[in-house]
Amino acid sequence: MAPAEHTGAAPERLHALDAVRGGALLLGIVLHTTLSFIPAPTRIWIIQDSHPSMTLGVLFFTIHVFRMTTFFLIAGFFGHMSFHRRGGGAFIKDRLQRIALPLVVGWPIVFAAMVAVVFWAASYPNGGPVPGVPRWPPVLPAFPLTHLWFLYVLLELYAAALVLRLGVAWLDKSGRIRAGVDRLMGLVMRSWLAPAILAVPIGIALNLDPTWVGWFGVRTPDQSLITNLQAVIGFGTAFGFGWLLHRQVDLIRIWERRWLLNLVLAVVLIAASFALAIVPRPRPDVIRFAGATCYALAIWTTTFAVIGVALRFLSGFSASRRYLADASYWLYLIHLPIVMALQVALSSLDWPWPAKFAAILLVAVPVMLGSYQLMVRHTFIGTVLNGRRMPRPEKPAGAAASPAAT
Repeated sequence: MAPAEHTGAAPERLHALDAVRGGALLLGIVLHTTLSFIPAPTRIWIIQDSHPSMTLGVLFFTIHVFRMTTFFLIAGFFGHMSFHRRGGGAFIKDRLQRIALPLVVGWPIVFAAMVAVVFWAASYPNGGPVPGVPRWPPVLPAFPLTHLWFLYVLLELYAAALVLRLGVAWLDKSGRIRAGVDRLMGLVMRSWLAPAILAVPIGIALNLDPTWVGWFGVRTPDQSLITNLQAVIGFGTAFGFGWLLHRQVDLIRIWERRWLLNLVLAVVLIAASFALAIVPRPRPDVIRFAGATCYALAIWTTTFAVIGVALRFLSGFSASRRYLADASYWLYLIHLPIVMALQVALSSLDWPWPAKFAAILLVAVPVMLGSYQLMVRHTFIGTVLNGRRMPRPEKPAGAAASPAAT
């Protein structure tokens, strides 16, 4: 069976999905900015600020619930779109350029900058290397992928999708299997229990992990070249669902129609998950089970809600949203050492936490946007990251002869 074609308003609606993808990356900057402020019995970050905030702890928890699942779902959706627009060979070349190359070239630069900041943080109270993090050089498969782990996992998922697709195409020459999968996708998407159905795999994975900590949700594979089982199941399910969903694009309208219900349920489930996560240890098994189950439901309900809200309110074209979506990839790649340095610099100041948190973002984001505009958007770097080079705006006729130009 051939992939379903875009219909009706689908092209316009893709603006909303592009905004969600960019928003997920930008929320990562906010999330990492909260880390130095999270109150914890032991230090969880390179610096612990002198003015911790439970409010920022709640913000961290909320963003962490849905951000990467949403990102990988959108990545799978756009991955399938790109594959069928480009063809297999061109798709592989494009992914190597836009995903593998930034990882290989960018990781050493970003990691060196982060190490320098960590050494600087060690001279501050409550600063320095986080206990338990492997030291350099690593013993493989341990490896500090840092926040760029998502690129590594994306490459794994693209490879898996291509291999599975080849296998299905060889076995399913009549198209019956693909038609059956499409019908199943339709049934799941139309069901009011869709978030619960998709939550089953990651819910089982969380419940089977006796060391699972509700604060940090799905274990991120940032310290190893072997992706952990929780990440494979949680993010792999999201990517695969997005890949298959693109075969029937109009199904995303269901999220738009149910945005309010999913948003209300998401708020309730996140609140319940947070309450269960902060229960002091040792926790009874029933509390751990309830926390993991609630968290898994929160992941998917919030993912549906976020995409539904975007489809409802952000489907039209916006030049500013498009600009931020294009810039978000570069900003996320470079942000962490910049944010870390600002966290260290402000950590000992006797400012209230809202002032420090705002100061970090108000300094970091404009600097990074400036670097994107000057160094990336109209250069070969922008071509590598975004797949096309943005034309520079032309000067008005006669501008060279104006007094200001002399």
